[in-house]
Amino acid sequence: MLRKMLAILIFPAFALSLQAAGNNAVAVAAPKLSAADIVAKNVAARGGLQAWRSVQTLTLTGKLGAGGNQRATLAVPNPAGRRGQGLITPQRPVEEVQLPFVMELKRPGKARFELQFNNQTAVQVFDGVHGWKLRPFLNRREVEPYSPEEMKLASARGELDGFLIDYAAKGTRVELDGIEKVEGRDAYKLKLTLKSGDVTHVWVDSETYLEAKVEGQPRRLDGTNHPVEVYYRDYRAVSGLQIPFVLETRVLPVAKTAVGLRDTPVPPEKIVIEKVAVNEKLDDALFSKPQITASTSNSK
Repeated sequence: MLRKMLAILIFPAFALSLQAAGNNAVAVAAPKLSAADIVAKNVAARGGLQAWRSVQTLTLTGKLGAGGNQRATLAVPNPAGRRGQGLITPQRPVEEVQLPFVMELKRPGKARFELQFNNQTAVQVFDGVHGWKLRPFLNRREVEPYSPEEMKLASARGELDGFLIDYAAKGTRVELDGIEKVEGRDAYKLKLTLKSGDVTHVWVDSETYLEAKVEGQPRRLDGTNHPVEVYYRDYRAVSGLQIPFVLETRVLPVAKTAVGLRDTPVPPEKIVIEKVAVNEKLDDALFSKPQITASTSNSK
């Protein structure tokens, strides 16, 4: 569940034509803009380039949907002695479990993520070069280094201002890859080729010019990689910056899994931001290798 924050993280990209469906059709089309124009409007909508360049730290506090309790259940045989025949489906709680978290970001490329679970604190830290994790809820009570996949995710995440702010200085190439609908609204689909050579996509709303959706890191389920998309919602002004307070991750289904079974749908997972602090003082020691404390080393 910690990887969801690194992957700032899904997309059913169904291409739509930019032309009218018929000679008499009247459609309100998104303005024809270049990729550079779209990015410039996005930066302005988010608060402006200079405002974001002045941001050295961001602290995000909120709750993260743990998932799992809403995933579709498999029907099981009706136990002998019960009335009726056939299969029954086990019940799951309606509400998704919400876990408190704090995420601290600092230039250049530093990130610390703390998650409260079962009276224990899990920690994930990246200092811009190396990463560590402490996962007491999995009975792993030693600090472990990031796996190669986690290192790739952390490195690709980049700076706290996202993909589009100062994209050229970050070595990113941006191209317009068409216009698609995102939740019923036109959005510019931008293809980003990162300095590493990896390719990702960002969808920018054609009216607000804020990010509506970003491509997430594929998630492996039942031996098969599933496409992932992350929707950005509920933008609010914080210190002159526009920041989304709701991020919804969707894991897209595939026709069949690697073992030939029909895919099981995965419900959306939400991250709800409750508070954002800009340029709060964060000591560099926060982003060094975590130290095990009594609260994380003692089990109950």
